[in-house]
Amino acid sequence: MIASRALLRSVAVVRFRIWLATALAFGALVAGLLCAQVNEEKRRDQSDEAEAHSASTPKPKKSPTPKAKRHHTPTPKPKTANKKSGAKKSAKSKSAQNEETPKPRKTPTPQAEEERAASEPTATPLRALAVPTPAPSQPKPARAGSAGSQPQVVIEKSGIEEDQGFEPPPSPPPRRGFWPWSRSVSYRYLTSSVIDAIRRAPVKRRRWQFIVVHNSGTRQGNARVFDYYHKHVRRMQNGLAYHFVIGNGTSTGNGQIEIGDRWRRQINGGHVHSDYLNNISLGICLVGDFNRDQPTRAQLDACEELIRFLRERCGKTERGPIPVKPHRDINPPRWPTDCPGDAFPYSWFRRF
Repeated sequence: MIASRALLRSVAVVRFRIWLATALAFGALVAGLLCAQVNEEKRRDQSDEAEAHSASTPKPKKSPTPKAKRHHTPTPKPKTANKKSGAKKSAKSKSAQNEETPKPRKTPTPQAEEERAASEPTATPLRALAVPTPAPSQPKPARAGSAGSQPQVVIEKSGIEEDQGFEPPPSPPPRRGFWPWSRSVSYRYLTSSVIDAIRRAPVKRRRWQFIVVHNSGTRQGNARVFDYYHKHVRRMQNGLAYHFVIGNGTSTGNGQIEIGDRWRRQINGGHVHSDYLNNISLGICLVGDFNRDQPTRAQLDACEELIRFLRERCGKTERGPIPVKPHRDINPPRWPTDCPGDAFPYSWFRRF
């Protein structure tokens, strides 16, 4: 037992020494690698500094101009001075040389300027390019003179303008008389209160360009319920998104027409996924889910009476009577919708 314990201890000591040796060897390798990296970085820094110094030194080489002056000044004119002063005395030749020598000192200045102008060809074209700026001013009078710009401005204007004034309400129906042709047009679903509310609204000329028909997507409801939902759930500041609501007999009468506050105030609707279309489109909502059921006969008749009276009240557009569209046809293609439903009789729109 004692011998086995001694053997175990000796084996543990050997293992520890082997582990210590390998750790030291690995540490030496890591230290060598780190030293090599540090030396390489130092060499790179030194090479970068040398390159920076070499890049900064060639700058004074750009001044060869004084040498050119020295070469140009003594050559031409001293020879002519010697030829002319050959017949004169030496004293006069010295005085002539002294008088003629300062002249070439003044002459090299234009030569140096010419050399500088020749050595800087890039600066001149930039100034030349800056000069043609008045050129675009020439077509401006042509645009101002062309009469084609005026109709474009008129076409781009929208129909919502205060200068056009208000659309006068249609004349009231005549009183009923004894003769059949003297009797006024009778409405079944347009009550006198609805007609008065539609007539009293201050409608501007060409304010409304479309009439859009919707379904509520619910089997019951009325203008008050939809107003609460739009104002408190959908957070619409003006409440009911439609201008008119036509009931289906659940919450209101079958074919009963309710007028929203947006018509009375003549403000834009919130029934189309486009601010521009909401500003020029009247919204009529028929209560019901027309993906499951069809609208009632009374709803369609009431909607037809309402549309015909609104066309008469709002006047005509530039294209003629106000067009009537289902929501799915006028909504932008980016936000497709099936409103007023797949079960809606779309052949009904041919009446308008």
